[in-house]
Amino acid sequence: MRRFLPDNFTLMLVAMIALASLFPVSGIAADYFGLATKVAIGLLFFLHGARLSRSVVIAGFLHWRLHLTILAATFVLFPIFGLAAGSLVPTILPASFYTGILFLCVLPSTVQSSIAFTSIAGGNVPAAICAASASNIFGMFLTPLLAGILFSASGHVGFSLDALLSILLQLLAPFVLGQILQPLIGEFIRRQKKILMPVDRGSILMVVYLAFSDSVNEGLWQTTSLRDLAVIIGVDIVILALVLTTTMYGSRVLGFSKEDEIAITFCGSKKSLASGVPIATVIFAGQSIGSIVLPLMLFHQIQLMTCAVIAQRYADARKKKKAAEALAEPAKDKGSLPVKAAG
Repeated sequence: MRRFLPDNFTLMLVAMIALASLFPVSGIAADYFGLATKVAIGLLFFLHGARLSRSVVIAGFLHWRLHLTILAATFVLFPIFGLAAGSLVPTILPASFYTGILFLCVLPSTVQSSIAFTSIAGGNVPAAICAASASNIFGMFLTPLLAGILFSASGHVGFSLDALLSILLQLLAPFVLGQILQPLIGEFIRRQKKILMPVDRGSILMVVYLAFSDSVNEGLWQTTSLRDLAVIIGVDIVILALVLTTTMYGSRVLGFSKEDEIAITFCGSKKSLASGVPIATVIFAGQSIGSIVLPLMLFHQIQLMTCAVIAQRYADARKKKKAAEALAEPAKDKGSLPVKAAG
């Protein structure tokens, strides 16, 4: 049952939403808090760049067929399903939340959970590390580009040149600086994972609190019903199920090994909350982003619970296969004993 319970970080996210709902920040305090949030986001992406080893980047190009498959699932398959969800607007899916669904579909994959689930399931962990990292690097370019294309195609306003420049300055520049300094500080940063974890999670919590404070001040909960939340959860589940099914069985059709199939399934079906929330604050600057990031936050928990079950099933199947091979091995050895010559 623990697999179906929210993790501590999810509980903290819920706490931030509750805090913003009861005590939203506003006025001058919101301006200063917003400035602190931008600094925290810059530090977050600087640490991402400093952690990523050059060897991982180089190794990522060696298994290009697998990585192209994962990138296609992340930045092609998801957006297709996102556009298909547009047929539900305005029948059952509120238009204000459809922007959040589209934004969810153009985000990069997660890093930590993709690698963790691939490892639990017995998949190709080095490939998962490369693929998830590459997804986040390309996501800084592809996410705003695809957001502009999809929003225009669906009748929404595309992102502006100012938003693209903000992406480059607030997110890409710190990341590149981290990569430049990686040979000097990379090993130290990786060793201080537990100490620096509050920076990772703290920056996201700050963004969530600020985003929902703005939305609450503009009447988010007055215009959002339980039915709306149920519909968003339903759409999230359907999109995740379609992507998981496509990546799992598609990788088999393409002839990938079981280890590669596992990496493709988990890396290709995830969406990054850690990257998504900061990117949303840049792309949708000046807008109420509470309703935009809400589908992503719900999807985050759904993907964790679902993939935890799938990873365990992969692991159980792997154990059964090894046990069967271990039982078959003695019989094989016995059958291959040399026959003693007569006389």
